[in-house]
Amino acid sequence: MTTIGLIGLGIMGSPMARNWLQAGFAVQGFDFNPKRLEELAAAGGTPAGNATEAIRGADIVAMMVPDSPDVLNVLTAPGGVFETAPAGTLVIDFSTIRPDVAADAARQAREHGLRFLDAPVSGGEAGAIAGSLSIMVGGSDEDFAAAAQVFAAVGKTIVHVGPNGAGQTVKAANQLIVAANMQALAEAVLFLEAFGVDMEAAIAVLKGGLAGSAVMEQKATKMVTREFAPGFKVNLHHKDMGIVTAAAREAGVVIPVGALMAQLMASARANGDGDQDHSALLRGVERLSGPASVKPGKAA
Repeated sequence: MTTIGLIGLGIMGSPMARNWLQAGFAVQGFDFNPKRLEELAAAGGTPAGNATEAIRGADIVAMMVPDSPDVLNVLTAPGGVFETAPAGTLVIDFSTIRPDVAADAARQAREHGLRFLDAPVSGGEAGAIAGSLSIMVGGSDEDFAAAAQVFAAVGKTIVHVGPNGAGQTVKAANQLIVAANMQALAEAVLFLEAFGVDMEAAIAVLKGGLAGSAVMEQKATKMVTREFAPGFKVNLHHKDMGIVTAAAREAGVVIPVGALMAQLMASARANGDGDQDHSALLRGVERLSGPASVKPGKAA
């Protein structure tokens, strides 16, 4: 039985761990949230007391943590991956981080005799639960092939997009597109409500036309009902927009919509929506439109 040592059992990591267990992998995982460790144990996994315990004895080390510094800490801290994992271990980073950090992490991993894939995912909590994530993978052909069954247990669209760092570059583009779609949907919802349109009918027909998208499928109802329990937090999308705008500037690519979305995400965060689902961008449209746009009983 292949053992996966998983660092990070949050909104995404926890359902991914369950899918690996259901697929026949052994999972030993660590998270700072005790509730997540209890959930892993209940699903048949092995909770670890710290990251070192999760890494030790694992055939594959997987990471699903919030940001670039977190990934580097898991790799380089005392008792971390570089110190604990034996040579030849395959390390897969499912987090969303800076492309240059991913490429450098892979270089350091090779210096320690390890194999490394950057494999950020898209699909949110719903995709993680369903095992239908899109996974964009950067790394060597051999390492991509070696991880095939690991990816298949949690993903539906799995594509090797290039060398180390390429996975994160594609994910940055993904987050730009998602953010723009999310804002357009938020504006459309408020526009439709202002005219008293039957929202269920309107959303149904929009889903069937060119305006239809995964964003609309997953987020329209959350916006209409103003239920913003996080499937993917504003805080994380704010971080991702920082990644894409910085990378675009470095590459000399002008992304005016991306720059606007970075500001709107920052505004949502500054107004207290950081821990809400990124569909809470709707609240920003309400704030810009004034008190009359806010539905009764729904505070902006």
